[in-house]
Amino acid sequence: MLGRAFATAWLGLMMTGSAMAQPTYTLLGFEDLQGWAADDHQAALTVFRDTCGDINDKEWEGLCAFAADVTDAKAFFELFFEPVLIEDGEDMLFTGYYEPEIPGSLTQGGPYQYPIYAVPEDLIEGQPYLSRRELEESGALLDRGLEIAWLSDPVDKFFLQIQGSGRVKLPNGNRIRVGYGGKNGRAYSSVGVELVNRGTFEAHQVSADVIRNWVRDNPVAGQELLWTNESYVFFREVSEVPSDKGPLGAMNRSITAMRSIAVDPSLTKLGAPVWIEKTGADPLNRLMIAQDTGSAIKGAQRADIFYGTGDAAGRSAGRIKDGGRMVVLLPIQRAFAKLPEALIE
Repeated sequence: MLGRAFATAWLGLMMTGSAMAQPTYTLLGFEDLQGWAADDHQAALTVFRDTCGDINDKEWEGLCAFAADVTDAKAFFELFFEPVLIEDGEDMLFTGYYEPEIPGSLTQGGPYQYPIYAVPEDLIEGQPYLSRRELEESGALLDRGLEIAWLSDPVDKFFLQIQGSGRVKLPNGNRIRVGYGGKNGRAYSSVGVELVNRGTFEAHQVSADVIRNWVRDNPVAGQELLWTNESYVFFREVSEVPSDKGPLGAMNRSITAMRSIAVDPSLTKLGAPVWIEKTGADPLNRLMIAQDTGSAIKGAQRADIFYGTGDAAGRSAGRIKDGGRMVVLLPIQRAFAKLPEALIE
């Protein structure tokens, strides 16, 4: 799970529960990658170096050691990697995510009535814990010293959990940073899909702002809607991460706006370079690095693009629901093997 990054799964307009075909692997050439020559390969290499050393694999370790002294980034990727198109029968879906900045307080009082919690000591990873409704209706975690901060808006809390990380702006102007700590082992379900299934909105109308406004305009029904998503995220404070760096991703390293993506790690190795060709209103052809994961990010052609921190990044991320394709760059020997083991440890 996203060391944070739950994706913009609230859009959820994809069949996350459907059975997927066995992946197929097609070797491509760099000349097949639309816009490859025009990209800033040095920017991608800088991000690649951030997490490359954390890939526990002998072949990748050799590449990472060599990458440390590379001066021609484009030549490095072309010399040591092969582009591999991995498909599983599902259409490509790009979404976007971001790091929100939310008003909050370190103490309960006034408008600050909605706590975000650290991981409970009785939570066992992989086992079901109390659902979102059970946790919020019963107050089961109150007075256990787990409160990291108190927020003024339950919708802000919900979306913070969806994103998996964020910054809390305190009344004195200071900020604390929180990252993904764990979850309650319950299945994620999209409130966006729920609104569509109810006939409240058409699929093309659903966005983060639409969901946010509907919940605020319908507080009772809105709370019930949020409870339909039983998944609940716990946090940890990560204020030691410098303010000029992105939030921590699944590799426990800062991710980089417009160069980091969340992927399905069962198909795409974390730390691998991934070429994306995103269509839509704002096309994007760029070399990204797979540094994060997310509950709704399942499948070979599925990725969540990190757009940065704050409201502007959130607005940009919230508009993304686009097609295209993604192509993983694999070390040459593994690329020619064309086996699932090429992508995982």
